[in-house]
Amino acid sequence: MGKRTNTILQSAFFALAKVLPQEDAIRYMKEKATISYLKKGQDIVDMNHKAIDMGATAFVKVPVPADWAKAECSCKAEKPEGAAELVEMVSDILAPVDKMNGDSLPVSAFVNHADGTFEQGASAYEKRGVAVTVPTWNEKTCIQCNQCSYVCPHATIRPYQMTEEEAKAAPKAMKTAPVKAGKGKGVYTFAIAISPLDCMGCGVCVGTCPTKSLTMVPQENEAAQQEVFDYAVKNISVKPETADLSVKGSQFKTPLLEFSGSCAGCAETAYARLVTQVCGDRMYISNATGCSSIWGGPAATSPYTVDKEGHGPAWANSLFEDNAENGFGMLVGQRAVRNSLAAKVEELAGVTTHPEKKAACEEYLATMEDGEANQTASKKLIAELEKDPDCEYSKAILAEKEFLTKKSIWVFGGDGWAYDIGFGGLDHVLASGEDINVFVFDTEVYSNTGGQASKASNIGQVAQFAAAGKEMKKKSLAEIAMSYGYVYVAQVAMGANPAQTLNAIKEAEAYHGPSLIIAYSPCEMHSIKGGMTNCQSEMKKAVACGYWNLFRYNPAAKAEGKNPFTLDSKEPAGGYQEFLMNEARYSSLTRSFPDRATVLFKKSEEAAKARYEHLMKLKALYE
Repeated sequence: MGKRTNTILQSAFFALAKVLPQEDAIRYMKEKATISYLKKGQDIVDMNHKAIDMGATAFVKVPVPADWAKAECSCKAEKPEGAAELVEMVSDILAPVDKMNGDSLPVSAFVNHADGTFEQGASAYEKRGVAVTVPTWNEKTCIQCNQCSYVCPHATIRPYQMTEEEAKAAPKAMKTAPVKAGKGKGVYTFAIAISPLDCMGCGVCVGTCPTKSLTMVPQENEAAQQEVFDYAVKNISVKPETADLSVKGSQFKTPLLEFSGSCAGCAETAYARLVTQVCGDRMYISNATGCSSIWGGPAATSPYTVDKEGHGPAWANSLFEDNAENGFGMLVGQRAVRNSLAAKVEELAGVTTHPEKKAACEEYLATMEDGEANQTASKKLIAELEKDPDCEYSKAILAEKEFLTKKSIWVFGGDGWAYDIGFGGLDHVLASGEDINVFVFDTEVYSNTGGQASKASNIGQVAQFAAAGKEMKKKSLAEIAMSYGYVYVAQVAMGANPAQTLNAIKEAEAYHGPSLIIAYSPCEMHSIKGGMTNCQSEMKKAVACGYWNLFRYNPAAKAEGKNPFTLDSKEPAGGYQEFLMNEARYSSLTRSFPDRATVLFKKSEEAAKARYEHLMKLKALYE
């Protein structure tokens, strides 16, 4: 049963409590298990029946010492460390809620959050320790590719490169190895840090590791690694020369989404975390209601966090129907402030007699629309202004200095928002031509509201409102956006092609116009054989058989005389219907409507073949 215990414990309860004759209780449980799990296959039903039988006899009596009745706690609670506002919120709100004392909190505890804002990074203080098993790292066989960190949905496994001083000060339990390749070779020491108390035990990293250098072990065996992880996060610096935007280098960057409460193995958080590693310290995120708002913005336990300079994504939740417009409002608002500041900087450049200040002003104005370069230019400008704080221009500009840098505006949401309820607004924002980025977590179903079919659901897929299998093919959101000609569009699947996913995020961010990235996101609702441990490998299978296609349409390439359309998928290798049968959202149809399943699955495969042929024609057309 893996990490699932409810069926086993329920059987043990009836055996011990005697509220029903044990035979009747077990029979009733087996009947319900059959009804609940038959759609997932007879093997799943049999596993539940076996668990019910075992649970009724596998319990052991543990005597409780009498002196426990007078036991007293002698340990002192450690005061959390961190930014003052965050520590206050964690101590006054998060800690009581974690102890199930939330109802006792006075209204005054929320005064600092009356406007609906909460401090970023509180999820790091939860340390729930919910995983039964966690990964352990073999430093001797590791090739230091960082793919484990790249796919981790919860940012609990991270690579580090340490100076000699950082390595010497590390806890004894830290495992290390010399850097094997790249700029850090001969300079730094490599280590993988794993947080056993934040890990969700999904095992995605283990399945991804090409050298099998990670294995799952009982959580208690890795207790000493928590100190290692905490040390690494707090004390090991990011090395700019190795923390680039390659698949490997990106993982040396601090993730600004960590320890979310998403489902173990979630694909959505792996994508979102990666986006924060590309441009998180200057992100604005407007998030549609849905799964990504549930794991993204639970009050007082935000998984979005900040770097050591206190910079990180600014996140806001919006409704299904107006999320794109809300993100567009963020863009318009910050641009208005920046334009006002730019006018002041331009005026200052014309009147100042200080060459350094003038040069800083001119560099700032020249880089205003370049996200990376403008960060450096803004720091130089602020430094020059702070040398002369009494200057009227300095006072006016420094009063709003946080708006100086070019912000990276992102709109996050699922397919229910992007394909259905919020499509009108999404289309309006993409058509605006403005510099805004949209990221769609495509689970092909309304994941957060019970599994209803959406326009992203595919032919033959079983979901609520499509119990007999969806008959119509999936909406081509990518092509709708591409028809404008000036919208950057990409379809990605990180488990199939990590580099292509990263390139799409980089290109979208660099493109001075609207961009749309649609990311294939396997979900618990898909009921993949073997569970979400296989999340990333399922993406690979989906692309290999032609179920999902990878491509990028970059209008900026036209100006360089290049083909703007890049088809990153290979010709389907076959096995399409075998892929469908690997997920209960399809295989269940063969049990409930076998004849209809045959018809719809064939129709789905034919549609997939036609879709790939159409993409090949698009490639030739744009050439």
